[in-house]
Amino acid sequence: MNLPLDPAQLKFGIGQSVSRKEDPVLLRGEGRYSDDLSLPGQLHAAMVRSPYAHGVLRGIDLAEARSLPGVVAIYTGQDLEAAGIGPMPASVGQKNRDGSAAHLPTQPVLATSRVRFVGDPVAIVVAETAKQARDAVEAVILDVEALPAVTDMREAASPGAPQLYDDVPGNQVVDFHYGDAAAVAAAFAGAAHVTKLSIRNSRIVVSPMEPRSAIASWEEDRYVLRMGSQGVFGMRAGIAKVMGVKPEALRVLTGNVGGSFGMKASVYPEYPALLHAARQLGRPVKWTDSRSESFLADSHGRDHDMEAELALDAEGKFLALRVTGFGNLGAYLSNATTIPSTANTVKNVIGVYRTPLVEVSTRCVFTNTTPVGAYRGAGRPEGNYYMERLVDQAAREMGIDRVELRRRNQITPDHIPYDAPSGMRYDSGNFPLLLDRALEAAEWDSFAQRRAEARARGKLRGIGIGQYLEVTAPASKEMGGIRFDADGGVTILTGTLDYGQGHASAFAQVLVDRLGVPFDRIRLEQGDSDLLIAGGGTGGSRSIMASGTAIASASALVIEKGKPLAANLLEAAVEDIEFVAGRFTIAGTDRGIGIMDLAAQLRSETGASSALDVSHTDQYEESAFPNGCHVAEVEVDPETGETQVVRYTTVNDFGVLVNPMLVAGQAHGGIVQGIGQALMEATAYDDSGQLLSGSYMDYGLPRAEHAPFFGFASQPSPARTNVLGAKGCGEAGCAGALPSVMNALADALAERGISHIDMPATPQKVWAALQAGGPG
Repeated sequence: MNLPLDPAQLKFGIGQSVSRKEDPVLLRGEGRYSDDLSLPGQLHAAMVRSPYAHGVLRGIDLAEARSLPGVVAIYTGQDLEAAGIGPMPASVGQKNRDGSAAHLPTQPVLATSRVRFVGDPVAIVVAETAKQARDAVEAVILDVEALPAVTDMREAASPGAPQLYDDVPGNQVVDFHYGDAAAVAAAFAGAAHVTKLSIRNSRIVVSPMEPRSAIASWEEDRYVLRMGSQGVFGMRAGIAKVMGVKPEALRVLTGNVGGSFGMKASVYPEYPALLHAARQLGRPVKWTDSRSESFLADSHGRDHDMEAELALDAEGKFLALRVTGFGNLGAYLSNATTIPSTANTVKNVIGVYRTPLVEVSTRCVFTNTTPVGAYRGAGRPEGNYYMERLVDQAAREMGIDRVELRRRNQITPDHIPYDAPSGMRYDSGNFPLLLDRALEAAEWDSFAQRRAEARARGKLRGIGIGQYLEVTAPASKEMGGIRFDADGGVTILTGTLDYGQGHASAFAQVLVDRLGVPFDRIRLEQGDSDLLIAGGGTGGSRSIMASGTAIASASALVIEKGKPLAANLLEAAVEDIEFVAGRFTIAGTDRGIGIMDLAAQLRSETGASSALDVSHTDQYEESAFPNGCHVAEVEVDPETGETQVVRYTTVNDFGVLVNPMLVAGQAHGGIVQGIGQALMEATAYDDSGQLLSGSYMDYGLPRAEHAPFFGFASQPSPARTNVLGAKGCGEAGCAGALPSVMNALADALAERGISHIDMPATPQKVWAALQAGGPG
């Protein structure tokens, strides 16, 4: 590692809390999100969506809509199919327990013969103005023969349930199984104690600040799509496949993105429909989602229904863990649809505990609801949640202190590297130390006094632990490009994508550390597919490992290229050239040249600086294992059922912190989203498949008042799976928040005889449980 010697450079190196580069632009209102963009001569689009959750589409009457002022064109699913567009992407990485392939039904870009959820797109209207397009949508008449709908995943898998697809019997996409069923059964049969819990992982409306928006155009004989995404390289490949063209025939451009949390990684039907309209009409076509449409049509998150069981011996040692249940996919296969309730549950469910055997069985089924995709953590918080709730429940049932039960089963440093039954190898970590530090910071030992004080005020107070370990996304190829620009700046090119994380500063810090270039001259380019040669996008808490590793490798290549160039200028042998702190020097002398001066001199001689430029693809090989311990305290008003998080402490191991301030911010955001899911975010459908929580009037999001100030501390154990030693932090807040908050709530309610309550623990649900549980 080349540490800069200049104090000004030390300020911007790895480990410094550098402010986000993009914030001044955003705070001045100069950010450019998709809806901020307009192109000359653009038209506007609006989507015709099904008002029925399930039905046969007999016909579409477009006559009146086409006659309205400003309407330029209307395209249906048949129009797109006739043009060779579609179907939508459909893939499932998991096989059935018998080894057979999952069911992959065909989804047209726009519904042609069947509608399967309220919001299913049926046609796209293009008009001169957005208002004219919306007015025309209202004039489209759909002839739909309504069919019975099913919204509950267990009901969808039961005999006689409405069938969404003729070629998907029982609505079951995949019957997933992992583990040695016979060995697990034997462990349970011989256990001194078995704890069982029915746990619902509730459905989430993703709700980023910026709704989806896109402008499609046909420029220089190819498609161009300006849109919000989580990575332009992968998005280009996915959309090009739907369009039936090579990736090079499409350019995807992404500017600022106002949040995503997994949702904007998907290829949605609107995108190929917009591209088709733009090419047919020879004019750009713009579409922006309304918030109500976003509730209906953007992929939702979570939604699993599990039976979780933990087998223990007489001393409380874990023998085996078994998770059996359902994953709700919604009406279609979205991005990463099956992974959260299957593979990611397997990888994350044992958390920080020695658990010899694991079995996970999940039936992933279709329902007449909005498709479900990745949402912050995508199975990682779920897995930790199941285990942590089981640990607290087992401690209560066996009469063992819940902290002591954790200590008896924790993976300790002398067990590492630890080969988990999931097939993962934990490379680093000190989980007992994190627990001890979190309990001390949370003043665990004095909680009884706070509980008594709350009881005197008529409140129920509880405290809960959420100790987590999550497995970040697996290895993927990533670009590490470094370009020395004509204006004296340096551009990093990489295929992850910032949608609020602060990549520009963190990636620049890596470059400062490796090459010693001035922080304020570094730019970041992620949003143009034409400039990328690889890119895995942002997701799975992997950006700093993927792009950071690629930038470090590219920096080494820059140094390798620079040594002979510097040797030539300094009239020295290449083998005598050293690179330290941003300078090429002749070993043993003070003669040298800074890397920026070298780039400038090369430009003056050749008119270009390409001699130092690097376009490199790297592949980081393994996942990392961020972990930590959260301690939450809640107070419950038994008269109203309202629950408030009143104290919150978290100690985390994110390995090497490239930018501690950004890490804390990511953790805070994840915690608040976890609190939202735990206590208030309730997605509800009626029996006919209508979304009852279709706006912010009906769906609760957490506000500042719902979260206390967070106690945040780090206890890093550098990762050994990547050159930076980093572990990723983007999803960890949710992984610790769900179990800590819900364990605290269960602790508060325990004195009223209530041992478990499912998310979201809304005031109504808590109040009803208290009434059923009896007086205190």
